[in-house]
Amino acid sequence: MTIKTALVVIDVQSGMFNSTDPVHAGPELLLHISHLIEKARNAGVPVVYVQHNGPLGSLLEPHTPAWDIHPVIAPQEDDPVLQKTTPDSFHETDLQLVLGQRGIENLVLCGIQTDVCVDTTCRRAYSFGYNVVLVTDAHSTWDRGKLTAGQIVEHHNDVLRWFAETTDSTCIQF
Repeated sequence: MTIKTALVVIDVQSGMFNSTDPVHAGPELLLHISHLIEKARNAGVPVVYVQHNGPLGSLLEPHTPAWDIHPVIAPQEDDPVLQKTTPDSFHETDLQLVLGQRGIENLVLCGIQTDVCVDTTCRRAYSFGYNVVLVTDAHSTWDRGKLTAGQIVEHHNDVLRWFAETTDSTCIQF
């Protein structure tokens, strides 16, 4: 990849790892994302964080401990941290502006929630003309109905290949 690449970390917030209903494979997710961030930083690739703002009283209510980006993958002072209120990381945010100012053409996506924010952002990025890579072992979700979180992740890794290159974190080279 080239410097025209950015790593986008979507909604990896402390509340997602709470003990009563943690995101599927949380420790592994944090490990994979932290390795991606390290690789990106070593290559001079920007890391862009997206942080979901929930309504008052919700798990991701702004400026609460659960809302904070998880400390294992916390942004550095100069990393852009964009706030959103919908599943789409581009909708009513400065993501497109931030990427454009840096001449970014390629996005490497990871984060939470596979079937909502990661899916929507992946499809939207593709529609905007970005070359998208979805890191197959660096996004996660929760069980839903009859589907386990693992099945949902696997399904999205298959379906989103129409919108992104799909590969695991060990294959990502910035």
